[in-house]
Amino acid sequence: MPDTVATWTAPGNAVLRASLDALPGVDEAGVHARVAALATRSVKTSAKARAIDLAVRMVDLTTLEGADTPGKVRALAAKALRPDASAQDVPPVAAVCVYPDLVPVAVRALRGSTVGVASVATSFPAGRAPLEARLADTRAAVASGATEIDMVIDRGAFLTGDYRKVYDEIAAVREVCARSDGEPAHLKVILETGELAGHDDVRRASWLAMHAGADFIKTSTGKVSPAATPDVTLVMLQAVRDFRAATGRQVGVKPAGGIRTTKDALRNLVLVEETVGADWLDPRFFRLGASSLLNDLLMQRAKLTTGTYSGPDHYSAD
Repeated sequence: MPDTVATWTAPGNAVLRASLDALPGVDEAGVHARVAALATRSVKTSAKARAIDLAVRMVDLTTLEGADTPGKVRALAAKALRPDASAQDVPPVAAVCVYPDLVPVAVRALRGSTVGVASVATSFPAGRAPLEARLADTRAAVASGATEIDMVIDRGAFLTGDYRKVYDEIAAVREVCARSDGEPAHLKVILETGELAGHDDVRRASWLAMHAGADFIKTSTGKVSPAATPDVTLVMLQAVRDFRAATGRQVGVKPAGGIRTTKDALRNLVLVEETVGADWLDPRFFRLGASSLLNDLLMQRAKLTTGTYSGPDHYSAD
């Protein structure tokens, strides 16, 4: 059964604080025990190939470096469309994630495909810019064709209890995600869980983001450690499960940062299946933020197919 939650009304800060503080505390020992138990689960060989392909389809292939160039983005888009040039049956990834100024390059490279274009607008990764600048950042990315926006919350405001500010900023970014074709860009809200004060804060931030309009809640920018720990991912999965039970709206989860191996990816899929069920085992509701994971998935996939490893130099750099 879902946890009992307070009734939400107009989001004044006092109401938000009271509602978030009324959420039940996270059972830390229970979370650790559950994660440890699920980590022992193995995916049988007969299902492993399907699980790897599902993980590939969930990857947000990402490049977020100051030295990014249009050429690097075009190469990343080519890999997103055809991850393994020697195996045509490998599915494309979910999205390519780039800085706002490189969105037009990604859009041109991916036009006509199923691969989305995500952009880390809102002064990523710190979010330390005036709201007007962050909204302009988002408008520019959406106008250039971004289909997804990954925004960071103001962790300082959250940690000092100014929940109304965090709520209003998420709602404002969601509003400017509107697109001229009528389909808004999906909003993925990054909590930067490594900077929050424990699992109770992760649960509160998750609920706050979802009530403000997040389509996804995301663990991390990948720039802060710890990032996507299994414990945090479990807490966020529990939050989206209970949120759907309370409101009827299904929100996605994206762990990002530190997910590097096929074993990491499959453990995440087990967490999803055992916590929220098959409804979330879909790229529309679960993503893996990664820059190095894809090649390991491809190597493990090739091993299942051929019986031998191709080695990392067989694949292009992500």
